[in-house]
Order: sequence, then C-alpha cells, then structure tokens
Amino acid sequence: MTPEANVQAERRPNLLVGSAQSSLTFVGECTLIFLDVFGRLAKKPREIGETISQMAFIGVASVPIVALTSFASGAVLSLYSAELLVRYGAANLAGATVGLAVTREIAPVLAGIMVAARAGSAMAAQIGSMAVTEQIDALRALNVHPTNYLVIPRVIAAVTMLPVLCLVGIYSGVLGGYLVSVYRGGVPDGAFWNSIRQWVEPSDFVNGMIKTVVFGLIVAIVACQQGLRTREGAVGVGRATTHTVVISMVLIYVANYFLTALMFTGK
Repeated sequence: MTPEANVQAERRPNLLVGSAQSSLTFVGECTLIFLDVFGRLAKKPREIGETISQMAFIGVASVPIVALTSFASGAVLSLYSAELLVRYGAANLAGATVGLAVTREIAPVLAGIMVAARAGSAMAAQIGSMAVTEQIDALRALNVHPTNYLVIPRVIAAVTMLPVLCLVGIYSGVLGGYLVSVYRGGVPDGAFWNSIRQWVEPSDFVNGMIKTVVFGLIVAIVACQQGLRTREGAVGVGRATTHTVVISMVLIYVANYFLTALMFTGK
C-alpha cells in the first residue's frame, strides 16, 4: 500500500470513533437537559415574561410561514390527485385524500420543520452568543440557573404553540386543496366536504397535534443543547445554528415515522 493509502486506512477508525463519541455526547447532553427541565419545571423562579415572549416568537410570528407552506402543499397535493380521481370516477375521495394527508402528515411535519428552521436556529444563535460572551456564566454568578431562565421558557413555548400552528396548517392545507380540487380538478363542492366529514375523524386532528408536541420538544431541546455547548466565537455560533436546523429536521422525520406507525397503523 502507498503511504497515502496507509494514512487513509488509519483515519477511518478514528473518524468512526469520533462520530460515535459525538453522537453519544449529543444524546447524553440532550438527556441531561430534558431531565433538568423536568426536575425544575415546577420550581421557582418562573420566568413568565420570558415564556410569553418565546410563545409570541415561536407561535404568533410563525403563523404566516406555516399557513403559506401548508396551503401550497395542500394545493399541490390536489393538483396531482384531483384530476386522477375524477378520471377514474373517485371524485368523492378527493376531500378524504387531502384531509387525511394534511391532518396526519403535512401540517404537523411542516409546522415542526418551519419552527426548527425559523425559531430553532434563532434560539441556538441567541443562547450560543450568550455562551461565547460568558453571559451564561454571569447568570450563574447571579444565582440564576440557565435552565430556569433560558431552557424552560423555550421548551414550554415550543410544546404549547406547535399544536396551535398545526391547527393553522390543517385549515390552510385543506383550504388550498379545496380550491384546487373544485376550481381546477373538477371535483364537486359538496362531494369534497362530504368526503372530509366521512373519512376525517377528530382523532386525526388530535394525533396530528400530539405529534407536534413531540416535535416542539425536539426542536427546543436540540436548540438549547447546541447553544449551551457553543464555543469558538462567531464561528461556533454559526456552527450551532446549522447543526440545530439539520439535527432537528432529521429527528422530526425519524420521530414522525414512529409516531405514525404507533398512531395510524391499522386504522
């Protein structure tokens, strides 16, 4: 073997060991943050003002982007399905197709992803900036625990506001699907709504919202973990922001598979 091949062969085990160590460190840090949040949730002081501020930032400010993306996704879904269903005499299933897809998958996943991209990255950048400028150490010096002041408000805000965003996405996605199905696909207006009433059950709404509770917890925990471990100044803040978005999205898709298998398989 050439010297270059020997060097590459030696690097591969080191890369695998490094990746495994990083993964285990990430899981361990996220677990510790989750347990710390759970243990301190009922303890004072409670940062009510910060929690409300985070709810406004994560929830209210995210309504337009969630509504727009869900509307467009529902419209595209109908664009593909409505004409095909009409052609084969199944126009009465157009509403059910859009309704089930939006309530079970499109709205919850898009709400989680949009919050991860918009709010998760901002949370990681804010906490990361505080970490590299030693503001978190200053909080500890003032006897203010970072979990109470920084983590818990963001976890509560994400967990409570994402189900609301999911509802916004459901109604926007169904509206987009309705407009395209009826005014472009040739689906009768009454058939569309009757199909939704027949096939979409309240449990579909509830389960979709339960998904977003898990997604909100994922986004908040990952963002706080990446922010708290930030080092190396501005470069580290940028790295934490990128990692937050990528890791959150991957975990949302993985969690969505298992939640879907648990909630909807066999229905």
